[in-house]
Amino acid sequence: MEGTPKQPKNCSSLLEELVAEARQAPIGGQVADYIPALAEVDPSCLGIAVVELDGSVHTAGDATVPFSIQSISKIFGLALAMARTDDTLWERVRMEPSGQAFNSIVQLEWEHGIPRNPFINAGALVIADVLTSRYSSSKTAFVQYVRHLAGKESISADHRVWESEKQHGNRNAALAYLMKSFGNIESEVPEVLDHYFFQCAVSMSCVDLAKSLGFLANKGVQPGTDERICDARSAHRLNALLSTSGMYDQSGEFAFTVGLPAKSGVGGGIVAVVPDYGVICAWSPPLNRFGNPARAVNMITEFAQRLGLSVYH
Repeated sequence: MEGTPKQPKNCSSLLEELVAEARQAPIGGQVADYIPALAEVDPSCLGIAVVELDGSVHTAGDATVPFSIQSISKIFGLALAMARTDDTLWERVRMEPSGQAFNSIVQLEWEHGIPRNPFINAGALVIADVLTSRYSSSKTAFVQYVRHLAGKESISADHRVWESEKQHGNRNAALAYLMKSFGNIESEVPEVLDHYFFQCAVSMSCVDLAKSLGFLANKGVQPGTDERICDARSAHRLNALLSTSGMYDQSGEFAFTVGLPAKSGVGGGIVAVVPDYGVICAWSPPLNRFGNPARAVNMITEFAQRLGLSVYH
């Protein structure tokens, strides 16, 4: 079939090769230090996992070591919110690339409290508001959802990271209160912030993340269980938003060079969805100037290019 990825003779060997190459490359950035708990992470950590739709799991490096998923959590939050609301959601948050920093206050003020997309911080706070408004215990609902998708009951939030986020979350608080002043936050701001910081503090490994997001590569159906997580239209929308806005201000470059829906987090993780094939997740804590994990981006770029995985054939 046209567009079908080339199958490597030994995927795990290819991943080992990519990790070895990445270890030799410059670190290419610094570990996020504006959240003190993240500043303590070993910058030499490096892992990658590929989980195919048939259940095959390929790993290299630190692929089973849990790390703080941070903004990757925005995918789960958005999927949950889309399942609990209708298209009026898109009146509260748009679906356009921001062209500004992921935590820009100026843009939010200029656009009357309507965030450009769900993957910048303001947009994710609107999504957190949807969840806190529609669940009696949104944090419990969130972590149970992630555990279910990953098939792993031990997944939880790192409470040190959670507390650290809360203590150093003034800019996110400013975004939330600004949106509240425009009538775009329904719940009380501290409740919304608490949920948001909690979901960002969830810890997962590359394997956990790649397994949990398989439904996005399979038109909304979770591989292995054949459970429909969302309809095909919602999976399409999630992937489209990941393609245009998932990599902060590097989204256009990533689409140009790699051509896959993807989302990164300042914990050093990045997930990339390959429709009809599977999910790739890489981890390397040091971040480039865009806030993306440089070596993890390079590993996924190399893997995708060697196998011809771009969706833009």
